[in-house]
Amino acid sequence: MVEGVLVLDGADRIQLVNQSLQRLFSLTGDVRGQTIIEAFRLPELAALVRHLHKERTLESCTLELPGMEERWVEVNAAAVPDREGAQHGAILVFHDLTRIKQLERTRQEFVANVSHELRTPLSLIKGFVETLLEGAKNDPEKATRFLQTIEKHADRLTFLIEDLLTISRLESGQIVMNLHAVDLHEETQRVLEDLRSRADEKSIRLDNSVPAGLTAQADADRLQQVLFNLVENAIKYGCNEGCMTVGGKEAADGKIELWVRDDGPGIPAESRERVFERFYRVDRARSRETGGTGLGLSIVKHIVQAHGGEVWVKSDVGTGTTFHFTLPRGE
Repeated sequence: MVEGVLVLDGADRIQLVNQSLQRLFSLTGDVRGQTIIEAFRLPELAALVRHLHKERTLESCTLELPGMEERWVEVNAAAVPDREGAQHGAILVFHDLTRIKQLERTRQEFVANVSHELRTPLSLIKGFVETLLEGAKNDPEKATRFLQTIEKHADRLTFLIEDLLTISRLESGQIVMNLHAVDLHEETQRVLEDLRSRADEKSIRLDNSVPAGLTAQADADRLQQVLFNLVENAIKYGCNEGCMTVGGKEAADGKIELWVRDDGPGIPAESRERVFERFYRVDRARSRETGGTGLGLSIVKHIVQAHGGEVWVKSDVGTGTTFHFTLPRGE
């Protein structure tokens, strides 16, 4: 059974535990003959069994197990009567709810984040529209400035919704990858040309160091999306008059490894594991100021994983950041 099972005798001493329960509670020794408190150190379980003696009905509760890792279980307990109807023992069945609890929390955080991200531009748009209606529309200079601000935040809403739809389609598997051999140097060059004007604004040199002839089995459009997001970030956070480099090589495990390196301020250690989370921003104020939705790196992660690859980041504060990802080798 996937569920953990615990059988108690009439004296509330353990008679049986199955392998699933042993794994769930990391039991290493034989706990038969012990009480619940002796074996599990969980007063809530002992209270559940005592309540079972009084009510003689099916009892249940949800427990968070102590320990370093988050673990949740649902416990269903039933009395075992003898032939005369007296309670002869009890059976407890344990369901692991950890994954469900984690998904619930992720959903709640996602809804809260989306609501916050939508509320900010909508509030600004509404405020400027009200100001225009109250008379600012009669001042051409103010009206133009306010309308430009409205357009900026409307664009931000559009980008946010498009990114949300992209992540939704990637997570649900609705996007089918059109895999074929892709020349990585050429694809990188196309992305750099698209972003050259943004780099010129900060006098950043774009360096395509991907070896000529290096190929990967990939969806060219989705690969460009990955490179575009990473290079755009490198330009956004790189130093003025600095350099951004895209490189690549053949890895030893039949994969191709690509990386995008900038010379910006770097990412603090506590943020490196979280940068691929939806809506996570190392510098929230600067990210919103530059029009970021907080979803770009999450999209990168999903696209790379859909190709069967991995993505990770290396960074030292003050020396820049390098994003790495792998793809299957081209045939």
